[in-house]
Amino acid sequence: METKKARILVVDDEEALREGLGMYLEYEGYEVDTASGSAEALARDLSRYDLMLLDIMMDGMDGLELASVLKGNPATAGIPVIFLTARDSDDDVLKGLKLGADDYIAKPYSAKVVVARIEAVLRRAGKHREPISGRGVVCDRRSMTCLVDGQPVRLARKEFEILALMLDHPSRVFSREELLGKIWPEKVVVVDRAVDVHITRLRGKIAPYGAHIVTRSGYGYGWQD
Repeated sequence: METKKARILVVDDEEALREGLGMYLEYEGYEVDTASGSAEALARDLSRYDLMLLDIMMDGMDGLELASVLKGNPATAGIPVIFLTARDSDDDVLKGLKLGADDYIAKPYSAKVVVARIEAVLRRAGKHREPISGRGVVCDRRSMTCLVDGQPVRLARKEFEILALMLDHPSRVFSREELLGKIWPEKVVVVDRAVDVHITRLRGKIAPYGAHIVTRSGYGYGWQD
């Protein structure tokens, strides 16, 4: 991936900083979208971004909470996150890093330094956005597409997320509770049966490889090559 063509989302509730940084990144050749807060960000298809710049101190859901949602969703878990924030205490830095943040830049910052950090993070993270595969099935998390023996297969979003999660962790069996928490992090009410229904549909759509989604009776599901 060429870093200069990366797609970036800037989430910050300070309009001047958000728009100023966005304009600078566009000048540097990036494709940039901005959001004034977590709610606006979550209304987007976040899987389309190559990197996210998140402010921590925002009204409503703060940047740390937003990062937790991103890292808990298989479709966005691999997207690099850089925090831009006035908070610079060790506790805040550690909390962000434990959530899976890739870097941490304290305000006020130099836009040139932000660009340098972005380029470094994208170079490190590039391999994590590569397509994942098992047998004749390939999932591209950047485009949210699935190929079976080279042919495109239409999957519902949750089906894709389940398959991508399993392909990313072959031979691991996920409990139904784990799948519910990772695939439905929006805190909606979803019953265990929803997992079973999605697995049944998914097996049919990726035939003849559906049998590689194995069942551990009374527990959950996983991918076995």
